[in-house]
Amino acid sequence: MDIRQRLSANLRRLRLEQGWSQEDYADRSGVHRTYVSDIERGSRNPTITVVEKLAAPFALTASDLLG
Repeated sequence: MDIRQRLSANLRRLRLEQGWSQEDYADRSGVHRTYVSDIERGSRNPTITVVEKLAAPFALTASDLLG
């Protein structure tokens, strides 16, 4: 599994564990819903700044989300 696939899997798993829709999560992270969807599908390669935004609602670091 490459890093993009790991990010996609971790992001979706964590989001669903919280019971958040992509829209809820987008609002919490400050990342547009369609971008979240693209990342979860593995069709986007986000910058580290975006990964940090994605990690924040889970109180994780970017490294945690990528691990």
